[in-house]
Amino acid sequence: MSSFKSVTITQVAEAAGVSIRTVSRVLNDSPKVAAEVRERIKATIETLGFRPSSRARALAFGRSSLIGVIQDDPNAHVIGVLQRGIVEVCAAKGYELVVHPAKFGHPELMPSIEDFARRSRIDGLIVLPPISEASSIPMALSQLGVPTVGIASVRVPGYPAALVSCERDATALLADHLVALGHRRIAIVTGPMHFHSAKEREQGFRTALAAHGLPLPDAYVREGDYGFASGHAAAGALLDLAAPPTAIFASNDIMAAAAIKAAFDRGIAVPAQLSVAGFDDSDIASMVCPALTTIRRPLFEMAKAAAERLIGMIEDRSLTSLPDHHVALSLIERQSTAPACD
Repeated sequence: MSSFKSVTITQVAEAAGVSIRTVSRVLNDSPKVAAEVRERIKATIETLGFRPSSRARALAFGRSSLIGVIQDDPNAHVIGVLQRGIVEVCAAKGYELVVHPAKFGHPELMPSIEDFARRSRIDGLIVLPPISEASSIPMALSQLGVPTVGIASVRVPGYPAALVSCERDATALLADHLVALGHRRIAIVTGPMHFHSAKEREQGFRTALAAHGLPLPDAYVREGDYGFASGHAAAGALLDLAAPPTAIFASNDIMAAAAIKAAFDRGIAVPAQLSVAGFDDSDIASMVCPALTTIRRPLFEMAKAAAERLIGMIEDRSLTSLPDHHVALSLIERQSTAPACD
């Protein structure tokens, strides 16, 4: 059985007849090496097939090549896409990803994050919603000297770089869509209203309905927790009203799928008798039947942009902050919405 053994920088130095420091200078494009010596070292590197360790080079510059992610989202349809986007950029640039789960609102949230940052020696952090909404996080990480990018539905002061998804504008588009289909009895299942995302989605939707002269009665507003069970219960309560809605906007795709299930349980046809719409355009939107009309939040692209901005700050410490990156969302029309039946 054969085994692969990598060539070391020491072997390159010995073969080229120079010191390890000289080889290192060539690898780092230092001008302090004569042209003839530089070419000899490069030829030796090519002949031996030497590949410098990106991790070793990072350590030489005082970096760990580790990027941390702080998350508190049980929705695998969202968190999985975000992580894949971050990993794609990290892999291309020689970084590894370290994930730290946290709990929004927990009294030990900040000590936990600070301990993680110190213990793991990460070069930088990406903070995902809803954790990114905690106002204490950016200031604490700034004091630790950790470059950080926050992803959120609103601008949270203190992040040196942030991606802000324009969720209020997006849900207005969805309200316009349902009204254009002739719906007048329109309900919403919100997310947890202590989250900025839930407030932004509800306010955009409510404001757009008001612009069309349509109220959003309290009976047509139910709060969920972004989970299936809460969406199923909330939609069921709406459908059991004496005057049930003809359209339901659920504030994420999982709760929208739950609303379709609640309608099925009651023999209500979607979309012939009830239109249902969601938010995220996660993979579940195409899995359910009928496929969901939803708001597309480009999670993969957002994650890549966050990772690229973070690595840019890590590798160029003169970039202490970057302008906010506002992410436009779009309406995806599928089969779960149709003209109102009455």
